[in-house]
Amino acid sequence: MTRSLPITAPEADDPPTPPVESRARRRARRVTARPVAGMLFVLPFFLVVVTFLVVPLGYAFWLSLSSKSLALGTRFSGLDNYVRAFTDPVLLDGLLRVVLFGLVQIPIMLGIALAGALVLDAVTTKFAMAFRLIAFMPYAVPAVVGALMWGFLYSRTFGPFADLPTLVGGDPIDFFSVSLLLVSLGNIVTWAWTGYNMIILYSALQGVPREVHEAAVIDGATPVQVALRVKVPAIKQAISLAAIFTVIGTMQFFTEPQIMARFAPQISAGYTPNLYAYNQAFAYSDFHYSAAVSFALGFLVFVVAYAFVFVNNRRRGKRA
Repeated sequence: MTRSLPITAPEADDPPTPPVESRARRRARRVTARPVAGMLFVLPFFLVVVTFLVVPLGYAFWLSLSSKSLALGTRFSGLDNYVRAFTDPVLLDGLLRVVLFGLVQIPIMLGIALAGALVLDAVTTKFAMAFRLIAFMPYAVPAVVGALMWGFLYSRTFGPFADLPTLVGGDPIDFFSVSLLLVSLGNIVTWAWTGYNMIILYSALQGVPREVHEAAVIDGATPVQVALRVKVPAIKQAISLAAIFTVIGTMQFFTEPQIMARFAPQISAGYTPNLYAYNQAFAYSDFHYSAAVSFALGFLVFVVAYAFVFVNNRRRGKRA
């Protein structure tokens, strides 16, 4: 009797391991796919920026370096337009007017905005939200609409303010006179932008720890002392930010004088630098010089803003 050998199943082969090269290739494919996907998400924004910012700026800069005449056509003129801009008495007069306007109007507007923000922060009634909406409402009004509205309010024909002195036997007020024109424009700007700065400062006040406020109250500080010695020092960075935005906006002063020129003929084509650049392009068709004035103004705004930030950071570093 023969003994049969045990039948054993054949050993299963191990699953084939993928080659090292294919795994490395797939890993490299995944790594390269991530930047491509990110670039596809960024591509629409990039195209918008290039199309509507970079290309127009490049074209405007090329215009500023060239000039046009009937005999020679468009030709490269180098820095001639910039030399003309920095020696133009009309432009320099408008720039001086804007600087003097800002020296008076900016502190007044920021002071009102800071006082309003402190009041809003102290208000704890159920009407606090309504107060914030009322303060912010002028900023929501388009600048053109606001300037037209104040133009009619200032008018001696339609406005209610010009004839107020006549109620007590005085003379009507001419808000568009040479002596009051800048005051009238400053009132419009203050009305329109105080709420914007107030909201910035109020948002910063919300970040001040309440424990500091409560500690000052426990130590016997009055509400005015808490506001001036606790809250205001805590939001100095927000005040600096609001000041920088305001300085930049003042250097670009355009909408209010451009609209008010319909009511005040003494607002000339070069009343402000921005208005001068606009009229050079669209009233006198000198697009090359207008581009140079615009770039020169942008450079001055950059220098002023950078100097303000530099001085502010240096003071903060010394105090630290």
